[in-house]
Amino acid sequence: MMDTSRQDGFGRDGSASGDSASKGGVRARITAARVIVTCPGRNFVTLKIETDQGIYGIGDATLNGRELAVAAYLEEHVIPCLIGRDAHQIEDIWQFLYRGAYWRRGPVTMSAIAAVDMALWDIKGKIAGLPVYQLLGGACRNAVMVYGHANGKSIEDTIEAALDYKEKGYQAIRIQCGVPGLDATYGVSKHKTFYEPADSDLPTEDVWDTAAYLRVVPKLFAAARDALGDEVHLLHDVHHRLTPIEAGRLGRDIEPYRPFWIEDATPAENQDNFRLIRQHTTTPLAVGEIFNSIWDCKDLIQNQLIDYIRATIVHTGGISHLRKVAMLADLHNVRTGCHGATDLSPVTMAAALHFDLSIPNFGIQEFMRHTDATYEVFPNSYRFESGFMYCSEAPGLGVDIDEDKAKLYPYTRAYLPVNRLKDGTMFNW
Repeated sequence: MMDTSRQDGFGRDGSASGDSASKGGVRARITAARVIVTCPGRNFVTLKIETDQGIYGIGDATLNGRELAVAAYLEEHVIPCLIGRDAHQIEDIWQFLYRGAYWRRGPVTMSAIAAVDMALWDIKGKIAGLPVYQLLGGACRNAVMVYGHANGKSIEDTIEAALDYKEKGYQAIRIQCGVPGLDATYGVSKHKTFYEPADSDLPTEDVWDTAAYLRVVPKLFAAARDALGDEVHLLHDVHHRLTPIEAGRLGRDIEPYRPFWIEDATPAENQDNFRLIRQHTTTPLAVGEIFNSIWDCKDLIQNQLIDYIRATIVHTGGISHLRKVAMLADLHNVRTGCHGATDLSPVTMAAALHFDLSIPNFGIQEFMRHTDATYEVFPNSYRFESGFMYCSEAPGLGVDIDEDKAKLYPYTRAYLPVNRLKDGTMFNW
């Protein structure tokens, strides 16, 4: 009778045929894995993988507004395939989960794979006794430059917030302000310190006015440059709300103020749209926080239609896959600028810092502070100082989850808002 066990040279326990894997080092058999959903101010999905070495690793699987879809994918489809495998075989497990699903890519699948990938790198670092960035080739820099979020209902409010960020040592600041005539504007928070757009049990419907927005942003940049001086980097998030020609006009209008970038200037499904923007402005372009794989950004990168790729570890298949994106970008003088909002847990932030340190074409890292409750659930040792982040030197990722405290914050359904134009037409949020 034919042996129907794995025929790829690897046994079900992840060891090479003939137990040859054990000759090169110690295996770490995966014995258990579970999903932890908690809401210390907002929802987070965490995967914890345990091994027979008594070592565990954690990974972030949070997908804002669709958290339980990823949790179910992990519990029903991924975890059963992990038990018995060698946690050291990170790339083989990644390929198994990606190629083996047949229905590839998409935010749910890739967020689930990312959680596994992060947890396995965490395990490998703990076994090796090294921080993950050392396993990725070591540090390419001493620290990671980050940008903070200054926002307000008016230009004056935003400038006041930006000056506060500058006083705290930030060398790069994202500036967003309210649009006159609109009750709500993306990037403008209700809380001075924290911004969480997922705000309701059912989606909030906001109203959008592109013409009013295009009138206010150049004034915001002029005021910010005048108040902050020439040395502070200024960033701005359009959040997919312009046509290519509108984005080209905005980029041209703010060129005199030397922006670091404009982010998500137009939806990126049609990547040729960025070719049209390029024809009209030299303002650097950043995009990619909703990308899920290298295929989402391949044309943008190889045709040099963007300057910064913003894909994030949790939504792009983990450290392993995002490194491949960074390698492709490096060939085309495109730098990274990874998404780092509070809809990513401290697990992803820790992983991002190890990634950022290890690649040659790092550009900048988004950094939003979490609530005290979040940091209690996810104790970590990364730190901010004078506009830069420093990752932990502890083995692995240097972040953990306190499961007892996580239980104190049960899941609470929350949706991101949606947008309509003034005439009621559904629009991009």
